[in-house]
Amino acid sequence: MPLFLDGVVAMGCAAAALVFLRFWRESDDRVAFAFALALGIFAIDYTLLGLVPIADERRAYVFVPRLLGFAAILWGIVEKHRTMGRRR
Repeated sequence: MPLFLDGVVAMGCAAAALVFLRFWRESDDRVAFAFALALGIFAIDYTLLGLVPIADERRAYVFVPRLLGFAAILWGIVEKHRTMGRRR
């Protein structure tokens, strides 16, 4: 059952990443690109969790891709606020 749920979460993250990627292409909004990038990283992370038999969330290497994903979201938010400050 946990393998199935990892697959479901990976598919959901990939689908959401595609939605944000499409929105980014239409609007050229960096926050949408950051969310697409982060959700793509999360999809890869959950896929690897489901495929690698030794993968366990108690191990530290599982959190490195998640850290990169959240850093991408933070980067997008900071960039959005920085560009908004220039427009004023």
